[in-house]
Amino acid sequence: MDATPVRSQTATPGGGDPMIQLVGVGKRYADGTDAVRSLDLSVDRGELVALVGPSGCGKTTTLKMVNRLIEPSSGRILLDGDDVTKVEPNGLRRRIGYVIQSGGLFPHKSVLDNVSTVPLLLGWDRSKARARSLELLELVGLDPAVHAKRYPHQLSGGQRQRVGVARALAADPPVLLMDEPFSAVDPIVRDRLQLEFLRLQEEIHKTVVLVTHDIDEAVRLADRIAVLSQGGKLEQYDAPATVLGAPATDFVASFVGADRGLKRLSVTGIAATDLESPPVVYASDSLAAAEETLRGEGAAWAVCLDERGTLKGWVGLRDTAGGVATVGEVCHRMEAWVPARATLKQAFQEMLQHDAGWVAVLDGDRYVGVLTPRTLHEALRRSVDADALGVPLEHTEVDNVPS
Repeated sequence: MDATPVRSQTATPGGGDPMIQLVGVGKRYADGTDAVRSLDLSVDRGELVALVGPSGCGKTTTLKMVNRLIEPSSGRILLDGDDVTKVEPNGLRRRIGYVIQSGGLFPHKSVLDNVSTVPLLLGWDRSKARARSLELLELVGLDPAVHAKRYPHQLSGGQRQRVGVARALAADPPVLLMDEPFSAVDPIVRDRLQLEFLRLQEEIHKTVVLVTHDIDEAVRLADRIAVLSQGGKLEQYDAPATVLGAPATDFVASFVGADRGLKRLSVTGIAATDLESPPVVYASDSLAAAEETLRGEGAAWAVCLDERGTLKGWVGLRDTAGGVATVGEVCHRMEAWVPARATLKQAFQEMLQHDAGWVAVLDGDRYVGVLTPRTLHEALRRSVDADALGVPLEHTEVDNVPS
């Protein structure tokens, strides 16, 4: 089972090495409309920042001002210390990868030629550009032997989007701008693309600015979220868990939704303190020994492990009645489990999918404990309290209300 990477809930984002800086940036159109008014924003090197907000709040305008597809009316935009308004536009854009809906591919070019476009424009040797393109197709999960010679119309929506990402990365730009990159595909494909992009970002560590209308996507992908209101006003700029747990304004609370507690599940990892430790028996134990363990601890079931601590399943008290079999012969397969690096959302999904009262947590093959609905709820409350108090998760306690 793949696990969505979980970012630290206690680390303070930002304050590092700025790659992109917007200082008092504004865009006023000829009719007097202010699309963006005096926006200050800093994106650190290797950070993924999501711009979210309602339609017309200036998200895409802000993104396009960074690579000067739209010229700012005021303020300064710095890319790695360089003022972008003083850099030749085409040269600037070759330092920035740009991904839009549906990939924006050239329909008359093959997949390989699409990906090679920018390196060739930069004067790369054709063989070097081809080698880089083939490498990138593999990196985004497309088999070059199958897809390199195809044309965009021969690809699915998800495949076109992957090619778009590969093309944006072809010249190894330090910055990647993404404008609603996954919105044109169905929810299942979008989920897969998001997971693939998280995996990719863990490898390449680009500085990414992502525009999305989907707060769930922003929460899942971003290190920080910038919530914009009309006129490009910055309402809050924070880690996803903080935006969800401690909205800075009524506007932010309304935008992220009343179900922000559920959304927070997707950015909260499983901690050792969240786990329960039910009785453990071993596959080689006799049923009589397992029954003694269960009755001694007053438990109805136990986790079954092998001698190396690998999870084998579970065994109930009634499974131990009669016979001389070992535990390994009667233990039940464990259907509901998650990796230790999974999120609370993934654990909750496993509970629902398997109608389970608990979920096993594994560190590789090694069993480390179980998560129950009660401990999952406590973990979520601890996460919210930790952000509200500004303290590490391990310094928070949850008072349980007696049932």
